[in-house]
Amino acid sequence: MAGERVLIIDDNRSARDFLADQVLRPAGYEVLIARDGADGLHQAVRESPDLIILDMHMPRLTSAELLNMLSQQGRDVPVILVTEYGSEAQAVHALRLGARDYLTKPFVVEDVAAAVERAMREVRLRRERTQLTRRLMTTNQQLERRLQELSTLISVGQSIIAQLDLQTVLNRVVEAAVRITGAEEGLLLLLDEDSGELYVRAAQNIDDTMARALRLRVQDSLAGQVIRSGKPMAIGDAGLQKIKTAYLVRAVVYVPLKARERIIGVLGVDNQRSERAFSQHDIELLSGLADYAVIAIENARLYSATEAAKGRLEAILRSTEDAVIVVDETGRLVLHNTAAARAFEFKEEEATGKALEEVIHNEALLMLFTPPMQARRGEVVLGDGHVLNAHVTPVAGVGYVVVMQDITHLKALDRLKSDFVTSVSHDLRSPLTAILGYVDLLARSGPLNETQQLYVEQIHHSVKTITSLINDVLDLSRIEAGLDQAKVPVELEALLHEVVEGSRSQTEVKGQQLTLTVTQPLPPLLGNPARLRQAVANLVDNAIKYTPEGGEIQVEASPREGQIVLRVRDSGIGIPLADQPYIFDRFYRAAAASSGRTGSGLGLSIVKSIVENHGGRVWVESEPGRGSTFTVVLPALAPVTTSQ
Repeated sequence: MAGERVLIIDDNRSARDFLADQVLRPAGYEVLIARDGADGLHQAVRESPDLIILDMHMPRLTSAELLNMLSQQGRDVPVILVTEYGSEAQAVHALRLGARDYLTKPFVVEDVAAAVERAMREVRLRRERTQLTRRLMTTNQQLERRLQELSTLISVGQSIIAQLDLQTVLNRVVEAAVRITGAEEGLLLLLDEDSGELYVRAAQNIDDTMARALRLRVQDSLAGQVIRSGKPMAIGDAGLQKIKTAYLVRAVVYVPLKARERIIGVLGVDNQRSERAFSQHDIELLSGLADYAVIAIENARLYSATEAAKGRLEAILRSTEDAVIVVDETGRLVLHNTAAARAFEFKEEEATGKALEEVIHNEALLMLFTPPMQARRGEVVLGDGHVLNAHVTPVAGVGYVVVMQDITHLKALDRLKSDFVTSVSHDLRSPLTAILGYVDLLARSGPLNETQQLYVEQIHHSVKTITSLINDVLDLSRIEAGLDQAKVPVELEALLHEVVEGSRSQTEVKGQQLTLTVTQPLPPLLGNPARLRQAVANLVDNAIKYTPEGGEIQVEASPREGQIVLRVRDSGIGIPLADQPYIFDRFYRAAAASSGRTGSGLGLSIVKSIVENHGGRVWVESEPGRGSTFTVVLPALAPVTTSQ
C-alpha cells in the first residue's frame, strides 16, 4: 500500500536489489536499505518502518541480537527473516525470537509478495486497532464528560424539587454552570424592573464585595444586550472585554432567563485569565441550567403566593365562628377550622389527611356525603344539643366544602312558633266547623238567588282551604313531635299502585299521562303506611299541579343495595336553581310555583319530615321549563335470619 515503508537489512546487494526493485517498489512500498545489523538497528529505531526484511547472517550484529534489542526497546515491528535454502532450523529459532515469517533464497517473486502482504495485513490490522482504540478512548472521554454534565443537570433538578430555599438552588445552578463549562467565574443576574438594572443574585468565584456592588444597565451592557434580544451571547478570542469598570474578561457567555415569554435575567460564565472561548455546547448546557433557574424562581414565587393566600385563608377560618370543613374528592379531610374541631371534638393537628369518617362520627353530617354527591343542605345535631345548619358545596378541583352555622336559637324560636301555630290551629277548627254548619243551614232557610249562592260557594271553598291548611299544620306538628312512631312492615309497591290509581281522575281532567314503573320486586320497609301514603300522594299531587295539560308524570321504584329508590318525574314548569335549596322549608313557595296556583307551602315540608322520620333522604333535580325529578331513598327492612 502506498506510503508504507519496508526496511531491508541484508549485506548481499543482489538480494537487496531484487527485493526492492522486483517486489516492493512495484507494489507501491517505500524501501529503506541497511547493509549490516548495526545499521539496520539504527534505522529501525530512527525511521520506525512498518516492516523489516532481515537476513539471518549479518555482520556487526546478528539477527538474533537485533531482534532481542528491538524487543528490549519496545519496538514491536513485524520482521520477515531471510535464510539460505536448507537452514530451516535457524529460521525456527528466529521465529521463536519474534519474527513473523521467513523466506528462503533464491527468492521467488510470488512467495516474497505473499509473505510481505501477510505481514502488512497484520500491520494494517494493528494500525486499525490502534486507531479504533484511540477513537474509543476519545469517545469514552466524551461520554464521561456528557455523563458528568447529565449528572450535574440531574443534581440541580433534584435540588429544585427538594429545596424550597430559592437562594440555595440558585447558588447550585451557578456552581454547576462553572463546573460543566470549565469556566473561572459564574453569576446569575436578575432584572430590577424599577431601576432597569441587572443585579447579582448568585455568584461563584467572584468576590462578595464585587458581587454586591455589581449592577449593569440594560441599555449599555453585554448582559443587557441579552435582555433586549432574548438570545444567548458569547464573546471570546477578541482580547479583553469590559463588563464593568475594573472588571475585564477574556471570554464570556450569557444566556437569558425566560419566564413565560418574559426575560427576567441572565445566567453567565466567564474567563478572566484563560483565553479559552466557550463553545456552542457550553451555551446549550447553560441554557438548560437557565431553565432550571427559571423553574426555581417561578416555584419560589408561586410558593410565596400560595403561603400568603393560605395564611389569609387560615386567618379567616380561625376568626369565623361558623364550622368549616373541606374534604377532597376521595373523602379525606384537607382543611378545617377551630370551630369545626370544637364542635365535633377532634384534635386539629391529627385530623388533616384522614378519611372524614375516621375523624367525625356524627351520622347526620356523614349522611350529607353519601352518593350522589351534589349541593345539599341539612341539619346536624351535636352531642351537646346544639343544632348546625350545614351546607355542602362541590368545588371543582378541590372536593367539597361544608359550612355549618349554629341555628340552635332559631330552632328554639321555631318550636315556639310551631307550638303557637298548633295551639291556634286547634282553636280555629271549632269556629270554622260552625261557619260550615251555618253555611249549610242557609240553603234550608229559604231559596237563595244566584248571587247569594255564589257567595255561599266562595265561603264554603275558603273555609275548606283554611281547614286543609290547618290539617297540614297539625299533621306536620304531629310528625315533627314524633307522635306517629308506630311502624309495621309495608309493601311499598301496593301502596304506590293505590296512590297512582287514586290520582287518575285528576290527570284525566288535564289530559296528562301518569305511569308507574317497578323494575324489580321491592323488599318490604318498616314504616307508617298512612304517612308513607301521604308523602307519595303529596309528591304525585305536586307533579300533577305543576305539569301543564298533556304532560307526563312518571313514578318509578327500584331496590338498590339494601334501599328502595323512589322517583317522581314530571314534564312541568321546573324549579329555578335559586329556589331549590328552600322548597322543603315550611310555607316556602317558589315564585313560578305560586303564580296562579293555590297551596299552603307545606306539602314538600311534610314529605321531608315523613321521609326523614323513616330514616331516608329526599332531594330534587330540576331545570326550569323541562320538569323536575324528586328522589326519595328509604331503607329496606333487613331480612330476618334464623339459625338452624
